[in-house]
Amino acid sequence: MAKARTLSTWQVALITLALVAVPVLLTLLFIVPQEATAQKSGNSLIPKQLRFSFNHSQKHLDAYAVQLGEMQARMMRLDAQSERLAKLAGEKSASQPVSPTESKANADKQVKLDGKGGPLILNPPLAPLANPMTEDDLQKSIAELTEKIQFNTDYLGKVEAKILQQSVLKDMLPNSSPVAVAYRSSSYGWRSDPFTGENAFHEGLDFPAPTGTLIYAAAGGIVSTSEESAGYGKLLKIEHGAGLETRYAHNSKLLVKAGERVEKGQVIAEMGSTGRSTGPHLHYEIRLNGNALDPRQYLKAGG
Repeated sequence: MAKARTLSTWQVALITLALVAVPVLLTLLFIVPQEATAQKSGNSLIPKQLRFSFNHSQKHLDAYAVQLGEMQARMMRLDAQSERLAKLAGEKSASQPVSPTESKANADKQVKLDGKGGPLILNPPLAPLANPMTEDDLQKSIAELTEKIQFNTDYLGKVEAKILQQSVLKDMLPNSSPVAVAYRSSSYGWRSDPFTGENAFHEGLDFPAPTGTLIYAAAGGIVSTSEESAGYGKLLKIEHGAGLETRYAHNSKLLVKAGERVEKGQVIAEMGSTGRSTGPHLHYEIRLNGNALDPRQYLKAGG
């Protein structure tokens, strides 16, 4: 028979390590796949139509959040415009139109009686969704609501301008062009910000032209501000009375001072690109009691 041998210390340690490692490896081999399988079977319980909410990346959720936030901001501006319009019209509330699609749907509806009743049932069992909203449905709903908001915003802007032009303020309205160049037709309203790329509301019109182009007062009034600010650059504000104000921004030179009276058509500044600007242009605003109005409606009225 062979002679018995004794194990050294390092051999004993090696065998002990192997005995500990093998069960750990076996545990990982059999337990981890089971967890993945359980997760997969759990996901299978989610309706197929709703599964996109769980599988989509955070970017998609952030995009929807941004869209909803923008729609809330538009609704707030629309409500404020409706309140102003109601005050001008002397009514408690201003009626808003509906889009052609919604108008047709309302016309097809039949008059229903207002009878109500039935047994009282508290805490009814939850019923499965008959038509779960898919991602395409959500995008379509957002697009339709955005279109409706824009439709109502444009309509209220035109009505507001019409009421002002027929009111006692008609002789104070700034209805002449502040510069002898064309404006960018899409510059007023929601747009992609030229610096951040995000959707932002632009409260005036942009008139691009070379530096030094002459700028005129759109209506007679008193210069309330003639200074340089961070966003507007070299800025002029002219008050026309009854809360009406015009603003002329990004100028290279200011030719009138605060407190001076100016006449309609008087040269008040020279065009530039000061402040938050990408190039030489005039940023022109009309405000009523601090609220921005659409200058396009008043330029059209002035011819």
